[in-house]
Amino acid sequence: MAGQPIRVVIADDEPLIRAGIRMILISDPEIEVVGEAANGREAIEAARAHAADVVLLDIQMPVLDGLSAMPELRRAAPAARVIVLTTFGERENVLRALEHGGAGFLLKDTAPAELIGAVRAAAAGDAYLSPAATRHVVERLATGREAARSEQARVRVAALSEKERDVLALLGEGLSNADAGKRLHMSEATVKTYVSRILAKLDCENRVQAALLARDAGL
Repeated sequence: MAGQPIRVVIADDEPLIRAGIRMILISDPEIEVVGEAANGREAIEAARAHAADVVLLDIQMPVLDGLSAMPELRRAAPAARVIVLTTFGERENVLRALEHGGAGFLLKDTAPAELIGAVRAAAAGDAYLSPAATRHVVERLATGREAARSEQARVRVAALSEKERDVLALLGEGLSNADAGKRLHMSEATVKTYVSRILAKLDCENRVQAALLARDAGL
């Protein structure tokens, strides 16, 4: 993708929200908004037609909601990374979106710089875990469900080496590869290698799922 803009599709049923997101994103010369959609069906078609790198996907939309659209979206545009747009009132929906392979989520009132950062992170192959929003929501999502998943998570994590568990714990904190490397005195490239091994061993599709597993396991 070097030298090419990040191709983004915005899917939200509210035109004003789409317009606001577009204005923020196009302020970055390395981001191009290639399509917009007012429902999940349109989002799938736009992502496929425009070869989107990132799709910003609202949960609550007519015709086909964001959660229902995700499996088909991933089949239609497998290279596209999906960032879910949400509110705190949709906690369980957010958890389902992450379990469906979403690359992260953003609150609709997120700061412009955070929105751009999330798109950049997703396009680079990372999940976006916002220290200000994602961590707080993930912690609240776990309430009432953690007990049911914690034992299974601990068994899965037990297959990791000590160093891999250290890296996984930092994923659960929302750290980037670079920040995790500083914490563990490793190079960013070494951390990236560890992350790839962790995802393979835990059968996780992305960093968000691994972060949820880390929290379930109590890391």
